Amino acid sequence: MDQMPVGARTYRASTGIAVLVVCAVLAVFLLGDAVVRGSWAQMLLYAPWVLLVLWLIYVISVVSLVRVDEDGATVQNFLRRTTFGWRRVTELDLRWQLDFALDDGRKLACWGGPGRIQSPRLSRRSGEVKVPQSLQALTEVRTRWENAVERPQGAAGVGADAPIRRSWDGPAIGALVVIAVGAVIAIVVTR
Repeated sequence: MDQMPVGARTYRASTGIAVLVVCAVLAVFLLGDAVVRGSWAQMLLYAPWVLLVLWLIYVISVVSLVRVDEDGATVQNFLRRTTFGWRRVTELDLRWQLDFALDDGRKLACWGGPGRIQSPRLSRRSGEVKVPQSLQALTEVRTRWENAVERPQGAAGVGADAPIRRSWDGPAIGALVVIAVGAVIAIVVTR
């Protein structure tokens, strides 16, 4: 058997957290400016709208991810989360993003995982072939998948035999509800 990668690994867009931090700093600046030029009450009226934009940036740039371990994978695309065991995967490919073909007939494109394959390049300094990170990630995920399928089957619904489960990101939706309530209050107060 190939050497098994140890532990869980999470893949997400490399710039997502940086974009969120820059936008959060800008949001704090805007709300601080509202306090300095206006008042705390005025800032509280602006806050839901600024937080809504920050929430959208969070959902678009940070939330989408792929988490793999020895038993299966979790794919989150925006607010939708899909968890499955490796035996539910029928094919694995990397086009613009990592794609799982599942045994229920659906294809699952991973928006936050490793992306587009670039051809291997020759390093200028050492003359070695430099393998792109996306190809390394595909190889690691494929190794986990192949090793899990080769292991003896466990109890149904456990480990690599876990069923496909689809759910929503509860905390992110809860945050949206709180922001929406704040926005409604701001509208009611200003009327």
